Amino acid sequence: MKLNDITILENQSLAPYAYTQVGGKVDYLAIPKTQLELQQLLHWAKLKEQPVHIFGRLSNLVVRNGGLHGLSILLHDLRDIKVDQRTITADAGADLIIVAEVAMTHGLTGLEWAAGIPGSVGGAIFMNAGAYGGQTEMVVTAVTAIMPDLSIQIFKLSELEFGYRHSIFQENSGVIVSATFTLTPDLKSDIQLRMDVNNYRRADKQPLNYPSNGSVFKRPEGYFAGKLIMDSGLQGTRIGGIEVSKKHAGFMVNINNGTGNDYEDLIHHVQVTVKKKFNVTLETEVRIIGER
Repeated sequence: MKLNDITILENQSLAPYAYTQVGGKVDYLAIPKTQLELQQLLHWAKLKEQPVHIFGRLSNLVVRNGGLHGLSILLHDLRDIKVDQRTITADAGADLIIVAEVAMTHGLTGLEWAAGIPGSVGGAIFMNAGAYGGQTEMVVTAVTAIMPDLSIQIFKLSELEFGYRHSIFQENSGVIVSATFTLTPDLKSDIQLRMDVNNYRRADKQPLNYPSNGSVFKRPEGYFAGKLIMDSGLQGTRIGGIEVSKKHAGFMVNINNGTGNDYEDLIHHVQVTVKKKFNVTLETEVRIIGER
């Protein structure tokens, strides 16, 4: 199906596009190449009264086997990055890793923590992503979004309501279009060294040889989720094709054609086991959506 020059795929599986290689089918799928195309798609969905689902790299998300109704939009072709002195403005679909690299090549510090995060700028804003002592809220100063009435709104930092893995976009249904990062000048060699150290730590501790969503659970107050899972004897536990990583208990990896339902069932099993053993409730950091 075509909308102007935009191809809209019907009854399309999300699994080939997802970082974890899991996900059910969606009614409609489109990949806009410009902000104008994105606006046209949102307008089409509004006229057709179709629900809209917006995704970046699908790297912190599980879509159940039953999939999603309505229009799903992947933003990974919206990836322009512009540098102006101390600021970087990046489209929502830009890879966070690439933005961190661009910052380094321009001698700008503040994004070293993001050097190995396999997500998009939009996803980082939506979830207030962070690692190794850094968080999105520390460097973002403005976000442009398309609101449900199709108006374009610019949010200042104070309006983004950042919290632990939270932003205002989890409530206001705005579609993130771009973000501006304000950074600090520093020596490229020092920035690169910090990035290299963080990436070494990731490679040393995380199961990067299998598809995963990164850390599955938020850090419970006073505990570490991975240690609770490890001490519950759950490493190596498998449901379907998804396994609690033997390398890092806070990760779940797709080792053999796992599905979204496998992922959700394993999450539930881990939560029940940890609650029973330690009386600690593990809350998911990954989002789980779609029908069973």
